[in-house]
Amino acid sequence: MSDSSSNAPVGLYGGQAVIEGVMMRGRQQCAVAVRAPDDQIVLDHLHLPPGGRDRLARLPLVRGLIVLWDSLSLGYRALSFSADVQTGQQQAIDRKTMAGTLVVSLGLALTLFFALPAGAAYGLEIVLATPHWLTALIEGGLRLLLLVGYIAAIGTVPEIRRVYAYHGAEHKTINAFEANDPDMTPQSVARFPRQHARCGTAFLLTVVVFSILLFALLGPMPIGLRLLSRILMIPVLAAISYEYIRWTGRHQATWWAQVLLLPNLGLQALTTREPEAPMIEVALAAFRALRASEGKPATPEG
Repeated sequence: MSDSSSNAPVGLYGGQAVIEGVMMRGRQQCAVAVRAPDDQIVLDHLHLPPGGRDRLARLPLVRGLIVLWDSLSLGYRALSFSADVQTGQQQAIDRKTMAGTLVVSLGLALTLFFALPAGAAYGLEIVLATPHWLTALIEGGLRLLLLVGYIAAIGTVPEIRRVYAYHGAEHKTINAFEANDPDMTPQSVARFPRQHARCGTAFLLTVVVFSILLFALLGPMPIGLRLLSRILMIPVLAAISYEYIRWTGRHQATWWAQVLLLPNLGLQALTTREPEAPMIEVALAAFRALRASEGKPATPEG
């Protein structure tokens, strides 16, 4: 996360859409709000990792990896809570189960978005004898097509479309707060954009773009070493991409940063939908709970 315009309250807030709800996260606190089947809003507070890593979390490049891991673990716990609310059942999640699910999910993502494009591009390089720079460009293009295609495909599922709408509600709420909206009501928040410069979608697109540059610099490799390098370089790509998102978000008021942000904001047209007023109400409930846990008022002006 990153602070944005100079006039916005420095909260470093972010979040995530879940099943019929929204998770909001600050520096030290995290809150989830979910619309239950009986139309009530159910709240939960997630415990962030101990603060002993504060120094590491301030180091450039290292902080991106810490934020990424925290986002994955917190996101899974928030999704599990939202599923429990919808089913009316509470299931305790042990660390082994959570770690196993994350490992399997990451393995599938690595295979689809990294290994598959690398293998396909390598095959073209062998058959057509293309130069390495062109192979890297083809590999990155395939990776981008898979990412956009996957996001667009799952967006056709009605349940995912609702998650995308809650994603828009999350963005609108944070945008309203960072723009010093004095009211922070569903009506006032609805006027703000559903795209946000620090979105995780922007992070994914940035990883794809930087992967083209980084993998081109690595030079030609046999297929085994090439696939291994793609996996080993993911932490590097994640760290660099996080710093880029943080940097552009900090300067998003400038014209040049707005130009750089256009592709990232454009991709969010696929991952967000215009939310209904009750969805914004849920996002606001999560944000108010987060601010209350920090001992702060829900509106910028208090």
